[in-house]
Amino acid sequence: MVKSLLILKITLFFLKRFKMRRKKEHVAILKLLSQLRDFTSDNVFNPYRDICSIHDTEGAPNLRLSNLERYLTASLSLRIDAIWVGRDLGYRGGRRTGLALTDEFHLDLAAKSLNTDSFYKSTKTICVKERTASEVWSLINLLDEPPFLWNIFPFHPHEKNDSMSNRCHTKKEFHQASFFFLELMKIYKFNKVFALGRDASNELNYLGVKHSIVRHPSYGGQTEFRKTILLSSGMSIEERTKNYRLDI
Repeated sequence: MVKSLLILKITLFFLKRFKMRRKKEHVAILKLLSQLRDFTSDNVFNPYRDICSIHDTEGAPNLRLSNLERYLTASLSLRIDAIWVGRDLGYRGGRRTGLALTDEFHLDLAAKSLNTDSFYKSTKTICVKERTASEVWSLINLLDEPPFLWNIFPFHPHEKNDSMSNRCHTKKEFHQASFFFLELMKIYKFNKVFALGRDASNELNYLGVKHSIVRHPSYGGQTEFRKTILLSSGMSIEERTKNYRLDI
């Protein structure tokens, strides 16, 4: 009887600590979302604040912010171990969805992999595919556990007078937004960090974040990207790739 009561007290103690930690983490997520929404910079589209006059529905920024909140919360529940870090959001992918390395065609797969409710489509025009997102999600579909996806610059930088273009963010823009990634790392404490391409790797080095670099899946890097990730998962490449198919 005494032993049972002791076990119960210990269980309740750790349960209380767990709930307090989860509450603290959720507060940090809400703060991060608020900071992301408030970010502004010239020739940068903030999907959580800005509306695209060509493609967006009314209230699109709020839908994308809801998508990101759902993604962050679901990832926290799963205690995801690895993060894949890209460079910027693209005009065919994250600009439209609010999710890194994810286009509208893969929103359902993203929700399924995280065991969460469906993500919102925030555009009024037809879905478009992004090659990087197609490669990333085709590979994630082979893994036992999804990685967390993020961009070192979590917005869409574009050329002046051409919002439907992609460009690399500037050094100034990086310094303005680098704290977002650092705050994210405080919340999730990932054990494995993978940089998708040299640009992301250079900036992770600047931030002092230990990581492994993999070829970016675009521009001919698909094979090396796939091989590196599958080897890191400890799975047989032959077994994992026998059903591999990339839909563009």
